[in-house]
Parts: sequence; C-alpha cells; structure tokens
Amino acid sequence: MPTLTSEDGTNIAWEKVGNGPPVVLVDGATCFRDSGPMRPIAQQLAGQFSVYLYDRRGRGASGDAAAFAVEREIEDIHGLILAAGGTASVFGISSGAALVLRAAEKLGPSAITHMALYEPPFAPEDEAWAADDYTTALNAALSSGDRGEAVEAFLRRVGMPPEAIAGMRQAPMWSGMEAIAPTLAYDNAAMGDSRVPADLAARVRVPSLCMAGGASPESLQYGSRALAELIPNAAIEILENQTHDVSAEVLGPVLARFFSRQT
Repeated sequence: MPTLTSEDGTNIAWEKVGNGPPVVLVDGATCFRDSGPMRPIAQQLAGQFSVYLYDRRGRGASGDAAAFAVEREIEDIHGLILAAGGTASVFGISSGAALVLRAAEKLGPSAITHMALYEPPFAPEDEAWAADDYTTALNAALSSGDRGEAVEAFLRRVGMPPEAIAGMRQAPMWSGMEAIAPTLAYDNAAMGDSRVPADLAARVRVPSLCMAGGASPESLQYGSRALAELIPNAAIEILENQTHDVSAEVLGPVLARFFSRQT
C-alpha cells in the first residue's frame, strides 16, 4: 500500500484504481477507504480515470499529528495531487465537500482542474445555532477524553434518534467509531461555523459542479444550491430520487461527464 509523507511529516495511505486523467476522492466525517461511499464511486470512475482514494489523517491506515489545522488536510490533498502528476479533478462529499471547497480556494486551478461537491452540509443563518451547540458539545467531549460522547454528539447532530444511538453503542462497530472520534473535530473545522463561506466561495476559480439529491431534505440541498450561486460560473445538478446516501451508480456518470469537460 503506497503512502505519502505530507508537509508536516504525517504519513497518508492511498491507492490508485483505473487509468486515465487523475481524480482525487475526499471522504466526509467518520469515513475512510474501507468504510464509506468512495470505493464504489471509484469503481464507477475507474474505466475512464485514475482514481486516487486515501484515508484522511487520523483514520484507516493514515497517521496523524499532535496539532491540527484545516491547512494540514489541504496539504494532504495537495500531496495526492502531486503524486497524481501535479493536477487532478477533486470530488468531496458531505463535510469532505467543505474541505475540498477550501482546498480549491487555496490551491487554485493550477492544481485542481475540476471541483465537484455533493451536499456540503452548510446551514442557513437561522439554523446555524444547532452547529454552534454541536461544536460546544463535541469540544467538551474530546477535551475530557470521552470519545463515546463525542461520537454520540455527532450522531445526534446528523439526526439519529436516541434509541438508535443506544443500539449502536452495543454494536461491534462502536469501538472503531470511538477510535476515529478525534477526527470529528477535523470535519467540524472544515465546516467553519457551518454557515456558507460566501467570501471564500467567491474567490474560487476552479470549474465547479455542486450537486444534491432531489430526495434529500431542503436543509441538505441548501449548501450546494447556495454555493452554486456564489462560486463563479458554477453549475448545479440535482440528482433525482437521491438522498445524502447517494448511489454510486447514479453519481458516477455525472462525475465522469463533468470531469471530462475541457477547461
């Protein structure tokens, strides 16, 4: 399994599937190569592209560092782009989409040729209080070393009912979720205050596609719709009958069509 050494010395585990123009896939919260949506998406793209999958820092086979900043994860993405030859299309899902947005603004079109985002969970102003409450609860749990409570705070944030959380605590997967609980703060940092980062979005100069599921609640469609209005020349595509748990078979052809566009 190949690894790269990011700028701060952290080892990042990655792999490549397929052949063609390079595409980097960026997971959302709690997900990594072997636990999340990206491997099926990579399989959909591998017939036309060289697809780079990786474990974000602190997850899977990747290392971590004592100090964290969003810039470190942007450096990780840049390292993958360099491994791919210096330029790549980049796709991010959920909070991974928020990270990709920040990477595109920082690295620009000289590194990122296309940016595709699926349902970055930014909130309108009148709903941002819930994100503020989550940040407080998450930071308190992690500061006290209570990883289980940190995971619970996240699951409550995404709308899981208490009885379902109680059931998950008894499941074999719970220990794995506790192991990566510190990375919840990394996704939360990428989200900022969960409000749409309008000034940052307006500075993006990368060809962009913002997507949402037509069957997702309006609150999950909001981020993509708002960003499509703010990012210069961005396109918006609503995938019919899809939710936040988007089908790779539906998403793959949409991504392939966009990444094949000449810039």
